[in-house]
Amino acid sequence: MPYVTSLFARKMVAAAGPDIDAVALLARVGLDAAVPWDPKVMIAADAYYAMLESIAERKDVTALPLVCGASMRCDEYGALGLAWKAAPNLRGSLSRVERYARLWTSVVAYKVQADPRGVLFVLHRSGARRLGLRLSNEATLASAVSLARQVSPVPFSPVEVLVQHDAPRRIDAHEAYFGCPIRFGAEVDGLVVSHEALDRPNILGDQGITQFLLSHLDEALGAIPDVLTLEARTKEAIARALSEGVPKMEDVARGMGLSARSLHRRLADQGVRFDALREATRRELAEGLLGDQCYSLAEIAFLTGFSDQSAFSRAFKRWAGCPPAAYRKAHLSRRSGREKTS
Repeated sequence: MPYVTSLFARKMVAAAGPDIDAVALLARVGLDAAVPWDPKVMIAADAYYAMLESIAERKDVTALPLVCGASMRCDEYGALGLAWKAAPNLRGSLSRVERYARLWTSVVAYKVQADPRGVLFVLHRSGARRLGLRLSNEATLASAVSLARQVSPVPFSPVEVLVQHDAPRRIDAHEAYFGCPIRFGAEVDGLVVSHEALDRPNILGDQGITQFLLSHLDEALGAIPDVLTLEARTKEAIARALSEGVPKMEDVARGMGLSARSLHRRLADQGVRFDALREATRRELAEGLLGDQCYSLAEIAFLTGFSDQSAFSRAFKRWAGCPPAAYRKAHLSRRSGREKTS
């Protein structure tokens, strides 16, 4: 099951303010508001996204990811946060996230890529780009900036922020928080960080502490069973193959470097059936695409592996209880209502 640390959910609920029912929201993702926070406690990623969408139904969430990100503190991430602080410079801090992020999420992969202006710190999150996922991505970018500011000896801002989804109606809060240009509708989600900022010594950089922490993190990383991420990897492979028709387990397994027998056995160990996973992937992808008016129903049918639009419509009605056109209309109506009140 794709997972994220419960720290993210608790921080988002706290950032949403006192006018929401924090106890009920946390209960939706299986957390007890009265229990002390523990970043090692994981929750289902889809439940987390649904929780964020529930908050969006109650209030304007334009600035929510920024407030959440700004509230993040290195020490709240446990050993990984300490390793971020103890790295000799920001370049080292980012490399630690690239290597050890799986300790707090199985749905996001980070990559530090060369860029003429420094590096591009990319986050990749698979799945349909539903509202909850988009809010989570923005919060992750804001968190990275917050953590960078905590270790920098001088005020820090990225060179540029890249966001794949479309801009909200107002971006003044984003511009004020990040302190740099923000490009919505970009090809990736990420931060461009200058060479100067990357190589500036961290306030608390300590090579001795770093080696101890990295050893601890390597042990923790090695203790995570690979099956924890298998479901997410399988769904991503299914989603990539759907535009060529409904993929068979043999084809998906081959693309993952596994035999069909091995994939079947490892999914079964998690209590997951391939056909159910394939069905869930098609539904999630369809729901995400229906939230974007750029795609026609015929295009969505194709992208989700159906032979024609009528077959897609019948399947979607079975999944959601309503035809895809009605689902899209209701989704866009809710979004329009939220924008009018923001």
